[in-house]
Formats: sequence, structure tokens, C-alpha cells
Amino acid sequence: MAGSIFGKNIRVSTFGESHGKALGAVIDGFPAGMELYEADIQKYLDRRKPGTSKATTARKENDEVEILSGVFEGRTTGTPIALLVRNTDQKSSDYSDIASYYRPGHADFCFDQKYGFRDYRGGGRSSGRETIGRVGTGAICAKLLGQMGIEVMAYTRSIGDVEIDYSKFDQSAILNTPTCMPDVEADKKAMELILDAREKCDSLGGVIECRIHGVPAGIGEPVFDKLDAELSKAIMSIGAVKAVEIGDGTKAAYAYGSENNDQFEMVDGKVAKKTNHSGGILGGMSDGSDIIIRAYVKPTPSISQSQNTVNKSGDNIEINIKGRHDPVVVPRAVVVVEAMCAITILDLMLSNMHSRVDDIMEFYK
Repeated sequence: MAGSIFGKNIRVSTFGESHGKALGAVIDGFPAGMELYEADIQKYLDRRKPGTSKATTARKENDEVEILSGVFEGRTTGTPIALLVRNTDQKSSDYSDIASYYRPGHADFCFDQKYGFRDYRGGGRSSGRETIGRVGTGAICAKLLGQMGIEVMAYTRSIGDVEIDYSKFDQSAILNTPTCMPDVEADKKAMELILDAREKCDSLGGVIECRIHGVPAGIGEPVFDKLDAELSKAIMSIGAVKAVEIGDGTKAAYAYGSENNDQFEMVDGKVAKKTNHSGGILGGMSDGSDIIIRAYVKPTPSISQSQNTVNKSGDNIEINIKGRHDPVVVPRAVVVVEAMCAITILDLMLSNMHSRVDDIMEFYK
């Protein structure tokens, strides 16, 4: 299988399946000398692990990370960092029937057509558990970004038709509400909606928003490797994400230029923008203001309602999917979006280090 490697300067390769022995990542190209401990990574993995609330699957996994290489005496060595998380609560028998048919909304049919074979246990490589390697890598990248004064903060903007009220935005609530909403009142409404959907053997989707603060202007490339293009690829590579918006997104198509343009002004001796319709990106490069990106996530495809499909023999059949599934994947995907943004920003910042001759001369003089 190709396509399991992401990045240019920092290259992460994720491995593992939902019901395999373990999952993880190998990270090549991370600079030497940063303090790094398993606890730095664990706090991010704890945000995506299952079984933490009624908004998640009942599967119980501690998702304890092990650093196998690339760290010595508490510091990164510059050599590949290998992360491992072992699976401990697989129930593969829940998926034995799936081998013979194709689940609606899943990649089963596509895998059979591409490879002629698939790991049907919990979706195999297409499972949300693949994101463990991404989150572990993102935790490492976010730590270095934080030391440079860059904050990557993702949260749930909406679930179903319940959307947060920005006037009630409480950053601390992101880590304390089961929906990861920064609005406590919206969280309560969303939980009622989630529990109702679960009672009806159905599922929900939603929107995840990520704000990246502190990125200097000029990060990204002006043609194919645009910052918005790279971020979009990173976010769209997450399972269940069906659309990405930056700044005003689709609303920009319905605005006048006089409304959409962000006018510049001088603030405390620095160039700034009066508004941020662009979402912090102009011409494929960061403009110094907050980068705002949204991921639109589809409803969990595994639902317990009767659905029509076909089996490998070509028969039309009716199925009821068994197993333990999230009624909504949005809360657990918040940290995944955050991680992919952190990886992408740091990767492009490393590329930017050789964009100017004077910077190279200053480094090597």
C-alpha cells in the first residue's frame, strides 16, 4: 500500500490496523535537541482515545505510547522517532460477517476492487485508529511550535444543527466538554442530540474549526505548495472529512471584492489587517494573522439500522452492523485536525528557512 507517508522535511509514516497488534508512526527529519517525553505525547492521545464519554465508542483502549527510538536522555537525537501504541481491546468476532459484504459509507468495496483482499476487522487500515500515529507526531510538532510562540487550537464548531455561540467561547471548555465545544450550553444541546441519535441507532456529523496563532508572514509557497493547499491536503486525508474551508470559505464566492478584501493598516509599527476574511493566508502564504481552517465531517457510517447493500456474490441483502462505534466522530477527530495542522505548519516553516540568501548567509557565517 502506497500513500502512508506525509511531509517533506518532517516525514511521518503511520502503520497499523484497527485490530492488529499495534499502531504507530516513524517520524524522520525532526530536529535534534528538543526535550521530549512520552507524557508530552500521551496527553494528546488521551484526547482521541475511545471509551471516554457517551459521545464515543464503548471500546476501551488505554492507548499508552512507547517511544522506541529517536530520543536519548530526554532529548530528540535527530534520528527517526518511532512511536508504538498496542491494541488491547479488539473484538474481531464483531466483524466476521463483514468479510462477505460491503458496508454502506465504508471503504470495503473500494479495498476489494483495488487489492482483491482486505482486512475487514473494524475497517483495518481505514479505521479511525490509524490516526494514532498522526496525533503522536502532531504532539511532537506542536511542542516545538509552542516554543516558538505558535499555538494550534482545534475545537468542535458544530454537531448536527447545534453550533457554538462565539460570544460564549471558553477555551478551557474544549478539554472539559465531551463534545470538545468551547461553549458549555452548546455542548449540552449537542449531547442531547447525540444521545437521541444513538437511541435511534443513527449517527451525526459536524464541523471542526482550527485556529493557528503566531505563524509569521511568508510561510508557504506561492504555486503548488501553497500553505492552504498543504493544509487542505492534510485535513482531507483524515477519514470522514468531506470538505475543507479556510477563512470565509464558500461564503467568499457570494461576496463583493469590497467585502471580501482584508484592508491593511499599521498597528504598533507593524503591518496588520482590519479583518480576516482570508483566514490568514494570501497567495498561498501566511499573512501573519490567525489561520482559520474548518473540517466538515460526515456522520459515522457504522449504524445499527437495517441497510441495503450487496455481498461479494452479487446478491442484494439487508444488514445490521454490529460492533462498537462512535455515534459521532467529531469530538475524537478534533485533536487529529490539530495534529495535522501542527505537522503541516512546522514542515513548511522548515522549508522557509532556506527561502532567502541573507538567512542562509546569517546561519552559516
